[in-house]
Amino acid sequence: MRPSRRSPPVVLLLAFAIPVAALSQPPILDYIKQTWSVLTRSNKNLAKAVPDPKFKPEADGRWPLYIPSNADSKAITRELTAEMSPADFRTIDIRPLPANPDSLTQPGLLYLPLPYVVPGGRFNEMYGWDSYFIQVGLLHDGELKLAKDMADNFLYEVENYGKVLNANRTYYMTRSQPPFLTEMVLNVFERTHDKGWLENALPEIEHYYQLWATEPHLTPETGLSRYWDFGDGPAPEVLSGERNAEGLSHYDLVKQYFKTHQVTDYDLSEYYDRSTNQLTPLFFKGDRSMRESGFDPSNRFGPFNIDIIHYDPVCLNSLLYLMESQTAEILHLLGRDGETAIWRDRADKRAGVINRLMWDPKEGVYFDYDFATRNLRHYPFLTTFYPLWAGFASKEQAAAVVRNLPTFERAGGLLTSTYVSGNQWDAPFGWAPLEMIAVDGLRRYGYAADAERIAMKWLTLVRREYLRQGFIVEKYDVVHQGSNVESEIHFGYSANQAGFGWTNAAFTKMYDELTPADQKKLLSSAQAASQAH
Repeated sequence: MRPSRRSPPVVLLLAFAIPVAALSQPPILDYIKQTWSVLTRSNKNLAKAVPDPKFKPEADGRWPLYIPSNADSKAITRELTAEMSPADFRTIDIRPLPANPDSLTQPGLLYLPLPYVVPGGRFNEMYGWDSYFIQVGLLHDGELKLAKDMADNFLYEVENYGKVLNANRTYYMTRSQPPFLTEMVLNVFERTHDKGWLENALPEIEHYYQLWATEPHLTPETGLSRYWDFGDGPAPEVLSGERNAEGLSHYDLVKQYFKTHQVTDYDLSEYYDRSTNQLTPLFFKGDRSMRESGFDPSNRFGPFNIDIIHYDPVCLNSLLYLMESQTAEILHLLGRDGETAIWRDRADKRAGVINRLMWDPKEGVYFDYDFATRNLRHYPFLTTFYPLWAGFASKEQAAAVVRNLPTFERAGGLLTSTYVSGNQWDAPFGWAPLEMIAVDGLRRYGYAADAERIAMKWLTLVRREYLRQGFIVEKYDVVHQGSNVESEIHFGYSANQAGFGWTNAAFTKMYDELTPADQKKLLSSAQAASQAH
């Protein structure tokens, strides 16, 4: 997702922590339930949503709010003035999107009609893949309306902005994020049984699918898909937000690395001109596309992930398998069985190609496929569990992946990768969405004891850190079992973010799935560990 290396000010951290008495916190599940309202943005509190910690407001102190070019600006203005206080309304500047968003000189928030939950910390907008996990947490806590609003906002984005966006800021319009739209729609339908709503969602689902199923996201060589940002040049949020204490941007640090290191993972000359010490246009294409993947950055696709444009990732294609099979399910629910075979065939074909190209039977791991060189990238990454989570791995493949658990498992949960690179999506870090997906995949294939053990490790770490500091954060060191990670992260942004949407959601889901005995053990052991720490 993300940008900045600068630590957020203390006041920003505290804004996303539930106020607590000294040396006392509410029980963690209560904290999570309360935090949904803290992280919710709506038209009523738009003055809280429109500021962007990564940029500055206009000279008059107002922040731009962009609305779709075909929207009724007068109606939206009436709606906002009715909901906002006059003082808050004066903090925004409503502007129609120009025909060419690239011509914008002032970045701003993109209008969404319904309330949504932001991740927390400096991420003050609705993100593409965070929102799926957040929705899981909302549904756990009985927030059905808000969970549905988030799905409806994504359908609105597809209709009016062309895709589910990386997030609803103008500088994110060139890319999407990992596709969880059908998951979110079905999550709502399972509780409302509203077939009219489901029918209305279908055109946007099919439109969004085409983004991934056509070039340049489609790779004709394989029939699979890749990540691809439609923009060019440096990512604006990186130039603005990812600077360290010395004022160096992420791109400055990358150039320093390339200047002083030999890179053999890819042809460096495609991305860096050593004679001029400049990054090439293709570097920025790779850098932007890496941000669409959400894994920004790691060395999964070579240093800084910039070679991602030459890979079919196992995570993305597992999600598209789900999108295809779930669209078939939606059509069946709507009584349109004559159309389901097309989508089921797409899903079956995709699963077959993934298993043929991305499965390494010798190592027992799913790897990403370099369609340019026709080779696997032997970089163990926790996305090897996606095919188990999606359900198309065979029993034998699942058993082989499980035999590799010692590769990833540490005292605090599962490593994201096995390599220490100085990037946040590598070792020694663990992230809630991948912990949740891996544990769900293990449970799906009957490895309940392994799932229980790993969940206990992860949940114990999160709860102990919550008891220590009074809020939940974005990322954790699963080796040293802590969340003070800034000194270990050298590229991208290093500050840990408080809140935090997907960690909250993964905690509640994984806690619910524990046995009663382990739930009781978790609460007592984390308390004792926190006191000892």
